[in-house]
Amino acid sequence: MSKEIELEKRISASLLRLQTRSPFFATLALFTHIRITEQVPIAATDGQDIFINSKFVRSLSSSDLDGLLLHEVLHAALLHVVRRQAREYQLWNIAADIVVNGMVAQQEGMTLPKGSIRDPKLELLSVEEIYEILQKHSCPHSLTLLDLWESSDDGEDCLGSNRDCLGSNRKTALETHWRDAMQQAITIAQSSQNQGSIPAGFGRELSYLTQPQIDWRTYLWRYLVRTPTDFTGFDRRFIGRKLYLEALEGESVKVYIAVDTSGSVGDRELRLFLGEVRGILQSYPHLVGELYYADADAYGPYKLDSDSAIPKPLGGGGTSFIPFFQQVKNRQQFEYQTGICVYLTDGYGSFPTDIPELPVLWVVTPGGLDLKQFPFGEAVRLLSR
Repeated sequence: MSKEIELEKRISASLLRLQTRSPFFATLALFTHIRITEQVPIAATDGQDIFINSKFVRSLSSSDLDGLLLHEVLHAALLHVVRRQAREYQLWNIAADIVVNGMVAQQEGMTLPKGSIRDPKLELLSVEEIYEILQKHSCPHSLTLLDLWESSDDGEDCLGSNRDCLGSNRKTALETHWRDAMQQAITIAQSSQNQGSIPAGFGRELSYLTQPQIDWRTYLWRYLVRTPTDFTGFDRRFIGRKLYLEALEGESVKVYIAVDTSGSVGDRELRLFLGEVRGILQSYPHLVGELYYADADAYGPYKLDSDSAIPKPLGGGGTSFIPFFQQVKNRQQFEYQTGICVYLTDGYGSFPTDIPELPVLWVVTPGGLDLKQFPFGEAVRLLSR
């Protein structure tokens, strides 16, 4: 038997084992092609196909081979090539490896090749969140072999590039391909008797393909300018031309802004968030900003507009959301104007039992509380592009 035929049989056997273990993962594997090549030192994916080095595969045990194939299938299916955009290439690859290796490690009968990156504290988060956390702190992991390939629409190889060089046509094609694959995999898994088919605990990562993603900046702009008149079709390109403002003449909206200073919000996140808020206030004069800092108490209010300096944060103790909402409630008794609340936090703290009357938007830092667990209001994740 030739080495090529033997290798093909090993890969076929691995895919068959995957099918018996998990209809969910097996369905995803059907949407990719596995190619044997000497162009990669171990394995890689370009977002659709999987490339495996034949010599390396021969050195693997069956359980390691199963883990390696699923690792690359998940990279492709979860659109890790597409989602990187202009983020730093190696750090993004590390974040993506943490997610998929966490998924593989949960599968009975599968192991990861020696040297694979694991970080149980982070692996239940989305890749974007993990990337932000690794970027903020000194990354404890290193990666010598990158396995996320990118190519532009004209076929240019972008391996290792820190620019977003994936062509728009290819991005669209990959997103459509894998969203269709994910829907089929979920349908098949739900109809299967194998209750462990869909991996538990990875809702944030899987939601990228099953739910529409809205950038937090876009969400914040839409949230603030829709009040008191709901501009559901507003276009941010028109802000500089002062469109819509004539409809708001004589109206004003108080924006109560709280920043969690218990230790969950870093300086970079604070600047990013308040910079965007000030840009909105500058563009829409009917919005009046009022800033609070909050830990177990609330400090403020401070004036917040396009010209005012950002006051030095106060706090650093435990986290309770109750004092801020109580202060807002007290002020609303004497302020006869529409109001809304925006709270920057990681979401871990004591919530008020009485739901505030004003609309609330939670802007949640990377690694913070799952957005579905906020007891009231709307929630969006603070992630950089």
